[in-house]
Amino acid sequence: MVLGNEAVQGEQHPFPLAMAGEGEALRIVGLRAGRGADRRLTELGLNVGTEVVVRQRQPGGGLVVGRGEVRLALGGGMAHKILVIRA
Repeated sequence: MVLGNEAVQGEQHPFPLAMAGEGEALRIVGLRAGRGADRRLTELGLNVGTEVVVRQRQPGGGLVVGRGEVRLALGGGMAHKILVIRA
């Protein structure tokens, strides 16, 4: 698991991205995936410290997140492996 210092220093407690509401601005503070999934997430630009906005929630737990002009669709399982705090 990759966990950044933001989770330790800040007052907020990290929670899974899958629990975020539509329109929320968030900062990634940790990745709880295996080595391959961690690598894939970082290749997509979802690194510790990256700020994202939940653009759309899908039935079944999936969601679309925005990082600037880039939008990424994530399944519910993957979204549970990304720890965030409110930005």
